[in-house]
Amino acid sequence: MYAAEASMAATNFLRNPVRIRPTWSHNILITKSLVWHHSMKWQCSSSSNVSVDDKSLFSVTPATKYDVDYLGEKTKGDLNVKLESLEAFGIDGQATLEGPIEEVARMEAEEAERLLKDLGIPSPFSSRQSPRGIFCSRTLNLRSISAIGYDMDYTLMHYNVIAWEGRAYDYCMDNLRKVGFPVDGLAFDPDLVIRGLVIDKEKGNLVKADRFGYVKRAMHGTTMLSNRAVREMYGRELVDLRKESRWEFLNTLFSVSEAVAYMQAVGRALFRAHVEGQLKSEIMAKPELFVTPDPELPLALLDQKEAGKKLLLITNSDYHYTDTMMQHSFNRFLPNDMGWRGLFDIVIVSARKPEFFQMSHPMYEVVTGEGLMRPCFKAVTGGLYSGGSAQMVENSLNIHGDEILYVGDHIYTDVSQSKVHLRWRTALILRELEEEYTALIRGRGHRESLIELTNQKEVVGDLFNQLRLVSQRRTKGRPAQTIAATHLDDQELSESMQKLLIVMQRLDQKIALLLESDGELFNKRWGFLSRAGFWDKSHLMRQIEKYADIYTSRVSNFLHYTPFMYFRSQEQTLAHDSYSYYCSKIYGSAVDDEINSIL
Repeated sequence: MYAAEASMAATNFLRNPVRIRPTWSHNILITKSLVWHHSMKWQCSSSSNVSVDDKSLFSVTPATKYDVDYLGEKTKGDLNVKLESLEAFGIDGQATLEGPIEEVARMEAEEAERLLKDLGIPSPFSSRQSPRGIFCSRTLNLRSISAIGYDMDYTLMHYNVIAWEGRAYDYCMDNLRKVGFPVDGLAFDPDLVIRGLVIDKEKGNLVKADRFGYVKRAMHGTTMLSNRAVREMYGRELVDLRKESRWEFLNTLFSVSEAVAYMQAVGRALFRAHVEGQLKSEIMAKPELFVTPDPELPLALLDQKEAGKKLLLITNSDYHYTDTMMQHSFNRFLPNDMGWRGLFDIVIVSARKPEFFQMSHPMYEVVTGEGLMRPCFKAVTGGLYSGGSAQMVENSLNIHGDEILYVGDHIYTDVSQSKVHLRWRTALILRELEEEYTALIRGRGHRESLIELTNQKEVVGDLFNQLRLVSQRRTKGRPAQTIAATHLDDQELSESMQKLLIVMQRLDQKIALLLESDGELFNKRWGFLSRAGFWDKSHLMRQIEKYADIYTSRVSNFLHYTPFMYFRSQEQTLAHDSYSYYCSKIYGSAVDDEINSIL
């Protein structure tokens, strides 16, 4: 009976996250209705039907009277309790808030964790600690977001990369064969490239750069270059994505087929197979062969819509392709015969991103199922349009700037341009993140070994450097750093240095092997998406941190966070953080005393 009641309560909670109506004899629940607001619990009469829509109990901070919180986020959309209404339920609001807030918050947080567990609902913290977490680069209050825009391809629908890019590769090879390229015998290898790599069109290489633009790995044809070759070729050069004539960034999974063809020594494939009519016609005919269904995705959008968010679909795909693919991916998972169009307040096809965010283009209303259009100057709710601009969308909705969140898979076309030109909030969809997260967990032992050996090398190296300095000073007739070091025997000094040098050389060999294989659980050639070099971030990760406020593997992950989530960015570590933490753990109060003496 308990399990059945828990299941029912969980279902009610998911459809209405602020109203819970179980009748359990459990130590953390009472036999009357409970209404939750943030971390506070209120007891109500068992016959009352309380809803957040009841204006006598709650108020919502309007767009015209919002404040700014301590993290700089707007409070627009926040729910507030009207304390004066509590007396009608026999509740003393002041008594509920009595006591030190630290103690009140601790007790309520513990109770909230137990209730979430009993309801079978994962907490946001546990959701973050999973491959399908939503990760925050810049604090984002979803309650202050009035509209959410979505890209379609690889965002609202995920294509089977092997099937989609494999066919794109085949079409590419066919076209190249027709113009005389010797492509017979070549086959599609999706592991040859990963997102975030950069094509060096001048040298014909594919490279992986760190966050500063220094090249850490490179491939010519299908052969990885040695560290020495990379150093000699790129030691004095930085990857600068602003120089589009030289560098091309692989922003999206759509780049895979083209990059594979390029690196297989067939030259630059000037035609982009994935926008060609042949491939799209094939996909429309049999979408089940190319699209991976996600039943949770339409429900996540439905929650957002019911929470009062305006939902927008803004895609570069044409109307017929968009309608066919969205029907296939959405309609069967929506309730009450609802169609995909019912989710969106405005649909824009053939948007011509990134120009959609940069400049104004004419907008046309699609008025028939065959795709016939007529010019228009303003979008209205429920409309289907072609072209136009982001500014036209803002003016039509009377919603601007950071009140809009745009979600897409392309770091440039979707994310950076909507942020740079319009200051929209942004979310990046990075489907490979699930595989990378899992690989990082599986590779923890490998990385721990690498860290341990590196730390040992540092300690041994410190001693060797000090002895080397003793030797250097001794040859110049100067005293060593300390009296004890000055009196070291010459033979002892020489033997110690030789022994330490051999140890360091052997350590270097082992570390080099471990470092070369680091990340091979994700990709044997390029390692992790987010890493480059020794513990550093990749160029892709730097772009994500700069332009994406949040990032995640798929849109349906929003289902586990609710439309009211307040995403807070984590503390960003600095180079000296590790030293201060290490010293405080090892030396404790001695460090504090030294710091106080300096101050």
